[in-house]
Amino acid sequence: MTDDTLPPLRERVSAPPSHRPQHPEIAEWRPATMDDVDEVHAVFHAIDTEDHPNYLTNREQVEEELGYTFIDLEQDTLLAVTADGRVAAVGIVMEPPRQETLVREFMNGGVHPEFRGRGIGRELLAWQRARGEQKLAASEKRLPGWLVGYADVRAPGRQRLLEAGGFAVVRYFQTMERDLGDPIPEVSPIGEVRIEPYRAELSAAVHTARDDAFRDHWGSQPLSDEQFAGLTSGTFDASLSFVAMVDDVVAGVLLTDVAEEDWPGQGFTGSYVSTVAVTRPYRGRRIAPALLRAVLEASKVRGLEKVVLDVDAENPTGALGLYTGMGFVTSHQELGLVRAY
Repeated sequence: MTDDTLPPLRERVSAPPSHRPQHPEIAEWRPATMDDVDEVHAVFHAIDTEDHPNYLTNREQVEEELGYTFIDLEQDTLLAVTADGRVAAVGIVMEPPRQETLVREFMNGGVHPEFRGRGIGRELLAWQRARGEQKLAASEKRLPGWLVGYADVRAPGRQRLLEAGGFAVVRYFQTMERDLGDPIPEVSPIGEVRIEPYRAELSAAVHTARDDAFRDHWGSQPLSDEQFAGLTSGTFDASLSFVAMVDDVVAGVLLTDVAEEDWPGQGFTGSYVSTVAVTRPYRGRRIAPALLRAVLEASKVRGLEKVVLDVDAENPTGALGLYTGMGFVTSHQELGLVRAY
């Protein structure tokens, strides 16, 4: 909610001039267009393969992000192009539109591994930071403003770059895996709760339930319709996704992806739980473990080897304890870094 004790962001953040990157190996710095999807995807794929091979950005995700109505490609994207036409780096500054308690500017992209260690990343981040501050300075919202970046602990150079740019580590996210060869606990929800397969006709109610459940999660804001549509398209697997119903109310949600292109880098076949959410009126009724049991059993029947998810280590709902109690173990860690205004 708006904080009336705060002046509007436009009064607290000075809009800097646009940073004009310069680097001897880059012949052109230019905005991305929708014609650049393949080139941008190639950079993301190379970054992912180097930094965190267990999860890869696919082409559809790149096309979706560049196509968001709230991203101005001319103003919010930048490509570093070499003299021979190679895209060496990609920068995107993304401000999701639904802002209830926070205005966030995400610093997405990075430098192709072949071009790292040469100062290109510093130039790119300087452009992103300036653009992010310009966007915050244009906001009338009486809310905190954040520039946000993420760094996998397996890519320490990314953390060093963000910290040198004035970002601080404020959150730790655990990737957790659950071996489906181990016994699955018998767990049932308390009371008249039905665990049912996800159905497309419930999408609006699921969206509302997800947003309500995440209001007390770190930095979370409601998803726009475009963003929610991305959760239920692409690699989304409805047959491994579930809802908890109390009468005709969606009380809990579990959404799952199956991204087969991630399997070689993971070293196993698996499903990925992108969302586990229980609305506040129905917490304490063992709905979340019942939803997890459903996806574990369904994934095992599918013949998959593991179920994977990510969790904020300081999640106030006790999610880390929930997952460890259901047999999940930590495999990787990602850092959330913020520059606050």
